[in-house]
Amino acid sequence: MPDNQSPKRSGPAVILVEPQLGENIGMVARAMANFGLTELRLVNPRDGWPSEKARATASRADHVIDAVRVFDDLPSAISDLNFVFATTARERDAFKPVRSPVEAGRALKAREVAGQHTGILFGRERFGLSNEEVGLADEIVTFPVDPDFASLNIAQAVLLMAYEWRKSGLADETATNFSAPAMTPATKEQLLGLFTHLEAALEARGYFRPAEKKPKMVENLRAVLTRAGFAEPELKVLRGVVASLDYFSPKEPRGAGYPERKARSDRAAHMAAPADEAREAASSGSKDEGND
Repeated sequence: MPDNQSPKRSGPAVILVEPQLGENIGMVARAMANFGLTELRLVNPRDGWPSEKARATASRADHVIDAVRVFDDLPSAISDLNFVFATTARERDAFKPVRSPVEAGRALKAREVAGQHTGILFGRERFGLSNEEVGLADEIVTFPVDPDFASLNIAQAVLLMAYEWRKSGLADETATNFSAPAMTPATKEQLLGLFTHLEAALEARGYFRPAEKKPKMVENLRAVLTRAGFAEPELKVLRGVVASLDYFSPKEPRGAGYPERKARSDRAAHMAAPADEAREAASSGSKDEGND
């Protein structure tokens, strides 16, 4: 007999008709919890209820398991619902609209917004729903599976429908709960710095051979690196890689000392810095004079 205590409703009720294994019921509960569904109804479960196997495989979806309602027959299980979808992979001789999961998810969400209580029927593990049971539903939902292998595990079927229902309620159906960190695109000056660094390292190792082909090789190299659209942190990673390969070697590995080539590079950079500062100061002074 049904439990007279109705749970708090969240989305369509999931109705399993004569489920056979407690483990499958538990996996259904887990799939429901993943996408915010909470109302699970069982019609004449073969091994009875409650089921410790179901709870064990629900993977902490205890709120779904605790709220399960058990019914003796399908008419009783859907009597309070305003609209019901029946899931099936087989073509039926019935005058009922057939929807895809995407359409069904949107229809269920629209009816929920309108204040209707809806449900989705799922059949037995071995042969699904009977024609008579499908006849009690308002519409059919079917999945675009391979006709040669159309049978879905019951938890998989519930997961697909729960996902489509959840997605249909998003302002943007492609939205996700988290995204990649925002990164500032690299400036062309930073990208040119990578070119200069890498090309100098390759030149030092005799990469550009024969010499007459160097312009074309440089052009190809820059075309490859330009296409990626690097962000600043990505360029820093690449510059670090190039620096490690450029200044260190098996004979002079990192940690074995300060390679002479790196020392020369640092000296050149330090010599260039004062000159840059002098030019900047001269430029600033000219601007100040013009403002007097």
